[in-house]
Amino acid sequence: MAQVKKETGSSKFSVKKLFVYLLLLFGSLASLFPFYYMFVMATRLNREINQVPPPFTPGADLVNNFLKVLDSIDFFGAMWNSFVVSFSVTIGTLFLCSLAGYTFAKLEFKGKNVLFVMILVTMMVPPQLGLIPQYYIITTLGWLNELKAVIIPGLINAFGIFWMRQYMKEGLPGEIIEAAKIDGCSNFRIYWNIAVPMTLPAFATLGIIVFMHVWNDFLWPLVVLRDPSVHTLQVALRALNDARQMDYGMIMSGTFWATVPLIIVFLLFNRLFIESLSEGAVKS
Repeated sequence: MAQVKKETGSSKFSVKKLFVYLLLLFGSLASLFPFYYMFVMATRLNREINQVPPPFTPGADLVNNFLKVLDSIDFFGAMWNSFVVSFSVTIGTLFLCSLAGYTFAKLEFKGKNVLFVMILVTMMVPPQLGLIPQYYIITTLGWLNELKAVIIPGLINAFGIFWMRQYMKEGLPGEIIEAAKIDGCSNFRIYWNIAVPMTLPAFATLGIIVFMHVWNDFLWPLVVLRDPSVHTLQVALRALNDARQMDYGMIMSGTFWATVPLIIVFLLFNRLFIESLSEGAVKS
């Protein structure tokens, strides 16, 4: 009787597990379908895309459509500009936000909680409201049509400070910090030699978020980068829509190739994130 109950329980568990796997598979396919169909459109001509029903299999014009993109915009130059901006902002954000997060999490000073609440309040302000003041500052400094007009304002953000503060508050034992202080370590050395290695998962996660956000940013680069030679990729792709007759195959080809580096970077950071979590689990 016990054996029958055990087999029944195992059967129920298997059915439940199978249902979860099927649900995850369906969700994964639904998430990947837009990217797949973008690739399909990037391999087709306009007349094929406008067919009813539309094609759902790749065509043979991926190279031709991409050559049209290269004839219309400086694709690789814009991609390099996007990489410089995204990489610089990501590195700066990781350093400055983690330093501020460590300060709010482990150091004591007057007005700390009030200052942290004020930083959180800025997250409720829509970014569009700061567009005119930021533009005025950039023009006053003479930074228009320079990449630093996009890099400098994005070097630190409230979410990054909040994320690193919460992670360090829970993930850094106070005993280790006290022991380091007894050994004569300065606050910065404790941050650099202890806090940073112990919070790599937080760095990887924040790096993914910041890099993807900056890479996909359109409004602010459009405002301050008017010279085509300094256009980021998202701004440059906008020029593909200026033709009288929109070539959807060309537009989707440019969008597809602009997305590929982002996916590669995401996969690399994601692997680092998983490895860091596993190392932390083994150490503990």
